[in-house]
Amino acid sequence: MTKHQADLSLLFHALSDPTRRSILTRLAEGPARVTDLSEPTGYSLPTVMRHLAVLEEAGLIASAKDGRVRTCAIVPEAFKPVRTWLDEQRLIWERRLDRFEAMALKAMKEKDE
Repeated sequence: MTKHQADLSLLFHALSDPTRRSILTRLAEGPARVTDLSEPTGYSLPTVMRHLAVLEEAGLIASAKDGRVRTCAIVPEAFKPVRTWLDEQRLIWERRLDRFEAMALKAMKEKDE
């Protein structure tokens, strides 16, 4: 497995959980304290910390500690490999569908003749 694929696996794993996606959605509005991120989830602080660790390991967020307060912020550029991979997949499938459509139109035309 190449380094790029390993990064994608970490990113997709981090994005696979709805709690982590909701945390990212909140962080898209701006940095937030861990306690503020945990409140809407209904989970205990240690559980939320594990979710944050997964996001941080994937590079999707960064955190900083100031005294007893840990603040998290989203890292927008970390999403680029996911977007690139999805764009590549979209292009592959669009080409396949275009070829399929051309083949279907040709078959219909031949049937009408």
